[in-house]
Amino acid sequence: MFFSIDPSGGVAIYEQIIRQIKFAIAEQTLRPGQLLPSVRGLSHQIAVNPNTVARAYQQLQSDGILESLRGRGLVVCNGAASRCHTFRQSLMSGRIGTVIDEALHGGLNEADVRQIVDAHFRSRSDSVPTISSPASSSSDNSSAEVPSHE
Repeated sequence: MFFSIDPSGGVAIYEQIIRQIKFAIAEQTLRPGQLLPSVRGLSHQIAVNPNTVARAYQQLQSDGILESLRGRGLVVCNGAASRCHTFRQSLMSGRIGTVIDEALHGGLNEADVRQIVDAHFRSRSDSVPTISSPASSSSDNSSAEVPSHE
C-alpha cells in the first residue's frame, strides 16, 4: 500500500491517513483480516509523528474499519469494504458537488463545466496513481510504500 502525505494540503495528516486506508480498503488493496503496519512502523515510513498515526488508527477502530487482534496488531474488519466504498463515494460526491455549485454560482453553465471536466480527464489519462501504485514524489509531499502484512 502506498501513502502520500501532503502536509500543506489543507487536510489534517491523520485525516489523510484515514482516507487513504479507507480508499485502499474500498479498492481492495487492503482486505479483511489483513494486518496493518504498527503505529511506530508506519510513522517511521511516512515520516510523521507516531501520535498522528495512533489517532488515525483509533478513529478507524471507532468507525468499525479496523479491529485489534491481541498479540498481532490491527487488522481490517469483515464488512469494512462496503463501508469504505460508501465513504469514498460520499466524500467524492460532496467534493464534486461543491465544485459544481461554485462553478454554476460563478456564471458557468453546464456545458462549460462538462468541457472543463472532460479536459481534465483527457489530461490525466492513466497518469494519476491510485492508493495501490506509487506516485512520483515531489519535494512538498511525503510518500512511502508500506509493505502489506498478510
